[in-house]
Amino acid sequence: MFERHGVSVNIADDVLSDPNRVVIDPDYASASGRSVRIIGYSLIAGEVITLIVLEHDGVTHGVNGWPSNEKDRRIYQEAMDNGQD
Repeated sequence: MFERHGVSVNIADDVLSDPNRVVIDPDYASASGRSVRIIGYSLIAGEVITLIVLEHDGVTHGVNGWPSNEKDRRIYQEAMDNGQD
């Protein structure tokens, strides 16, 4: 994940701690329907990040992560906009 997309474990943890993160289960791009897409803001990276995780035997594993594309940034922003009073 880090070598290919520059997303470190610290960045992934930062995204997972974002109280406004968006969880899409199953991931809309998953062929198997088993992976989960999490979109959140990382203060470390200074941008919205997309993570792909997979649960196996009760343990959640990080599969991949990258700076969010336009679609995922829009999903995140719409969730933020809808969450405001």
